[in-house]
This record gives sequence, C-alpha cells and structure tokens, in this order.
Amino acid sequence: MTAERVLNGRYEVLHLIGRGGMADVHLGRDIRLGRSVAIKVLRKDLARDPLFQSRFRREAQAVAGLNNPNIVAVYDTGEEEIPDRPDHEVRVPFIVMEYVEGRTLRDLVRSGELNEQDAVRYLAGVLSALEYSHRAGIVHRDIKPANVMVTPEGRVKVMDFGIARAIADSAATMTQTQAVVGTAQYLSPEQARGETVDARSDLYSAGCLLYELVAGRPPFVGDSPVSVAYQHVREEPKPASSFNPQVSPALDSVLAKALAKDREDRFQDAASFAAALEDARRGKVFSDTGSLPTQALSTVEPATRMVPAAALPIPSEEDGSPSTRTMERVPPSGTSPLASLTHRNEDLLPAHGEDYDDAAHRNSRRRAWIVVSVLAALLVVLAAGYALLYSVGRSEPEAPPRIEVPAVSSMTEADGVATLYGADLIPIVEERFHATTEPGLVIDTDPAAGAQVEANSRVTISVSKGPANIAVPGGLANLTESSAREALEAVGLKAGEVSETPSPDVPQGRVVSTDPQSGQSVPSGSAVNLVLSNGRVSVPQLTGLTRAEAEAALADPSVKLPFRVELAEDEDAEPGKVLEQSAPPASEVNQGTEIVLTVSRAPEQTEEPTSPPSGPETAPGPPGAGKPSDKPKPNDP
Repeated sequence: MTAERVLNGRYEVLHLIGRGGMADVHLGRDIRLGRSVAIKVLRKDLARDPLFQSRFRREAQAVAGLNNPNIVAVYDTGEEEIPDRPDHEVRVPFIVMEYVEGRTLRDLVRSGELNEQDAVRYLAGVLSALEYSHRAGIVHRDIKPANVMVTPEGRVKVMDFGIARAIADSAATMTQTQAVVGTAQYLSPEQARGETVDARSDLYSAGCLLYELVAGRPPFVGDSPVSVAYQHVREEPKPASSFNPQVSPALDSVLAKALAKDREDRFQDAASFAAALEDARRGKVFSDTGSLPTQALSTVEPATRMVPAAALPIPSEEDGSPSTRTMERVPPSGTSPLASLTHRNEDLLPAHGEDYDDAAHRNSRRRAWIVVSVLAALLVVLAAGYALLYSVGRSEPEAPPRIEVPAVSSMTEADGVATLYGADLIPIVEERFHATTEPGLVIDTDPAAGAQVEANSRVTISVSKGPANIAVPGGLANLTESSAREALEAVGLKAGEVSETPSPDVPQGRVVSTDPQSGQSVPSGSAVNLVLSNGRVSVPQLTGLTRAEAEAALADPSVKLPFRVELAEDEDAEPGKVLEQSAPPASEVNQGTEIVLTVSRAPEQTEEPTSPPSGPETAPGPPGAGKPSDKPKPNDP
C-alpha cells in the first residue's frame, strides 16, 4: 500500500504519538534511510500566525547545530501546503527529529517512582545538555519535567527548544501580547519580571525541576500562573526535606543555592551545578566558602597571631592589676620585666611569717567553702535535670499536626492536584476506568476526602479514563488511515492490522470498513482493524447470463462498473445470452473501467423461390394442350 502522506518526498507520516500546545508529533519513517523519526508539525490553526511560525522555525534553528547525546537531534525541516479554503492554501512547517522511546520526567513524578539518586542522575543529564547548549549560545527558557524524556536505558533527552533564543537575543522575554514566555512553576525571577534572560535562568529552572523530582511537587504552587510567578519573585521556597524527609541536608543546600532570587547568588554555570550535585551525592553539604578563589583565601588573616614579648603591656603598681599570690620569690635581677613583677608580688605578701600562715589558712578555708558550694549547686542542677528528663520520658509524645484531605471528586486533574498541593499534601496521580465519570475528572482519593493525615503525606488521586468499554466510533468510512488512527486514539482505542479490499466507490487508501464494526462496544485500549480500499473492483461472472441479468450484476452497489453491449450471431446460442465479457471473471480492474458484453442474437430470416411440382404432372404446353381432341386419330377405325 502506498503512503497516504509523504513529506518532502521522503518522510512517511504514520500515526499520532503526541500533542502539545503548539504542534502535533507523529511517528514517521525516513523512506530513504529506513529509520523511524518523529515529525513535529505546527498546528494548522496556528500556522496562520507569524509569531508561531517564527517560534517554530526558531526551534529548528536552535537545535539544528546542537549535537549532544542529551539533546533530541533535528534531522530536517520543511513546509507542507495544506488546503485552507477552496481558493487558498496555508504553508505548515514541520521538523523531522530523532525518535525517542521512553517516558517524560512528568510521568515519572506523577507515578511516584523516583528516589533521590535517580533524581540527581537525571538532572545531571539535563545539566549536561544545558552546558552544551549554553556554550553554543542557546538558552532553552522552558526547562520542565514534560520537556525531559528518559529512555528505557536511563538516558536523558532534553527536547522542545520552541521558545529558545540565542543568548545575545535573550532580552526578548515577552511575547507580542506581553505574556511571560515559559511555564509558571519553573520561571526564574527575572523571567517573571520580564527582564534579561541568560544561562543562569535555565539553571534556576533546573533547580525547580530537581526540587519537584525529590519533593514530588514544584517549589511554588498557586491558584493562577500570576500568583506562582509572584512567589518566584518574592518568596523563599520551603526546603524540599519538609515535603520529603528522605531528602538529605546536602541536597537541600544545593537547592537553596540553585533557587537564589539574585542570579549572582546562583550557580554561574551548569558545570558548577553538576559538581555540587556530585558532592551532595557523597553527603557533602554545599558551602559558598568552598568556592572562594585561592587568592582571596590567602588574604584572610589568621585568628591567632604570635605577639612579640616587647609588645606585652607590663602592669604598673598603680593600675591595680591582680597578681599571683602563690608565686615563689625570685631574686631581683635588675632589668627583667618578670623580676619587677616578682617584686610587686612581694610587696603584697604579709610582713611576718605568722600572719602569712594565718592568711593562707583563711584563704584555704574560703576556697574549700567555694568548692563545696559549687558542688552542692551542681548536685541540685543535676537532680532537677534528671527529674525533668524522667517526666518528659514518661509523658506521651506530642502528636504531629493533622490535615484533613480535601474533597476533589469531579474536579479536573489539574484542579485536583493544585488543591492537594495547597493543603500541604503530595498528590500521586493514577488513571483507571470508570463507568460514570467523564475522562479527565477525579474519581476519588486514597485516603478518602475528610480523612486526617499528617502534613506532606502522599495522597493517591484517581483520574477517570472513561468507561471500560468503548463503542467503535462511526464516521470512519472514507477517512485516510492516519485520520482514522487519530479518531480511534481520541476515544481511547488504537488502530490494529491494516488490510485492503476492492471497492467500487471508496478512493484508494481510504477506510472501507472496520473490524469490529462501528458502534460495537469493545474494551478501552482495544485494537480496531482497518480495511482500506485498494482502488479496484472485482469483476463478476457474466458469461452465460441473459443480457438483463448481466446488466443488473454490473449495476450492483458492490460493483458499479459501466458497460457496453455488442451483438453477435451464434446459431448454437440462445438469443440474448452473454457470449463473452471483456474482463475475466473474478479479476480486479480499476474503478470506472468499462466492461464490454458480447450478446448473441437470432439469425436474420430471408425469402427463398418456389420449386416446380414433382411427379407425372406434364409441363405446361400451348393452349389447348391436355384437352381431348374431337377428331379421330388416323388409326381409329
């Protein structure tokens, strides 16, 4: 079967695999190289807008020169002319990219499968991509979980450079409508203020991404993008460990650096961010002093210095400085400062030996009383402390504050998640079938609404995928294969095997029928086989039929072939029977092929001359012949 849609004569467009706010992504096949590709096509309704045309082309230009294993590669670009109005066509640009199988970080966060080690490893891949793109002069400006793919082998692929700009042109942070470009939960403060954007803005967004990977939620959530952007500018995020106690202090310190409001206080490049992550993985808490230049460190004077002896102040007799009473007598040496200090000590001693002994005895008793008093006081303090600890140990520990799980049933997924975040809970989204709840709406939560749980507890939020059984949609006939696939995927089904069959009026490559048929109920996610027209018609058996029967067979709705009748004489055939047909029975001919019928007719009737009578009759003679004569014959007597 020939491809229904081929771009640039090379890229065969297959089924839809993704849909974004600006473009649709199809699985494709490079006919020339025989490899799978992803074909990103700007939405037709946006292709009329020059702004979106410019953003789409900028993505191709931004990534075309980037060759890094952590960045989705761009192979080719082009434009496709699609009818817009009867007398007008719109040129829709497309990008041919590397096809990557895997899951986005958004899916992994929602499933709750990430741990700190995985989060650090995945962000290291993102930082590798950013380091490469920043060296090439490209700022991504929209780093978020949905734009990072993880392959089954664990390799990270950064995609969607749709709003990327060259660093030299990064001052343009606003669109023509003065709306901030980017996603609110991951905007840097300078993006939210509409200021100049540089590589450090991407690193802030990467910090928000890491925060969500380990905490299960973005650093800031709010009722609207404006409120979230305000928090990025004005408020400090709570430590990620306050939402996930398993987050290490080392990682908290890295996040605090990455999410600094002033870009001068953040990591200045992706390499330093990655190095801090590697240190945090080994348990090393990040410290700015560890990154000071060596020269700066050498200028800091030590806290303790050796002071020359000559600089020591020598107390005079008038300054009242205390002296050491137990110092032994030292013979005066005339000029030594220590000797003069000894002389002053001697002046303080009693003049007589007995008085000196009495004074020493009194001092000794005073010291003993002081020691006893201090020991008694220590005993009292220790006893009080022991009693306090004993009473605390016996008392029941204070229960942590409890939070009531809010009711989010019948909300959309986005509103339900935001409500749980606002209640200091961590939502884990799972999808399941439900007979009465419309797809995309919340069914219930676990724990149920009204239950009392601790702050930052995980709450599973069930989102409906619609009823378990889905009716095969109608209206698939005459659609192209790709359009039929999209219609099936839109209701939760998928296209199965594709086969061909003759059809008298359905154009080649379009749907004739489905298996199961339209309207039949099947389990959600089931495969529906498509039967396409091959553009040909099967010729019925016509010879031996009467002319009327043959004409009716050719006019049948399953055949609908034009015909022409030629008459021929055949003495052995019954008149009005079909003797020959121009196409053999059971053969296939193109739609609209004329069939020539050769029909027998009776021989024409012609008049023949009358033959003379046979027997003793005499031939006619002259008049009177045959009549008896009245005269006697000569021999008569």
